[in-house]
Amino acid sequence: MNLQKKLSEIRLLLLDADGVLTDGSIYYPADGREIKRFHVKDGFGIRLLMESGIRVGIVTGRVSEALRQRCENLGIDLIFDGVKEKGPLLETILAETDCKVGQIAFMGDDLPDIPLMHRVTLSVATADAHEAVRKAADMVCSCPGGGGAVRELCESILKARGEWDNILRKYTEGT
Repeated sequence: MNLQKKLSEIRLLLLDADGVLTDGSIYYPADGREIKRFHVKDGFGIRLLMESGIRVGIVTGRVSEALRQRCENLGIDLIFDGVKEKGPLLETILAETDCKVGQIAFMGDDLPDIPLMHRVTLSVATADAHEAVRKAADMVCSCPGGGGAVRELCESILKARGEWDNILRKYTEGT
């Protein structure tokens, strides 16, 4: 199946967090809180995708209050955190979402993401992903993690579904 066909059939986008939604940096100020930087354009892309009826979820190895706050802000309620082995999680995701494997995309950036990338129909890597992750991906974004890669993928899905022109028109023509 070609890339455009895969993109057009996506109904669930799964994202790793650190290195995908963020640039992978974690800041620990003296008070012990964890601070992460998220890209606002990635968030807007996620909102556009969700407004078009595509569900978005998170699959990450770490547990982070900063991530939970970002997900709450964006309306993402499908969160799998603290996941040590991502590949086997697919059955749980399928049961909880009623999606078929052919409707799922996953974007990752590092070695623990590869098993899940191999199990979904559309696997995507950030531009700065590990070389092995880029090789495993159906699509490699031109933007890095935390720097627009998620937005790039969201727009690619919306374009493949034929929805992008209407979204763009909404903002350029004010309708």
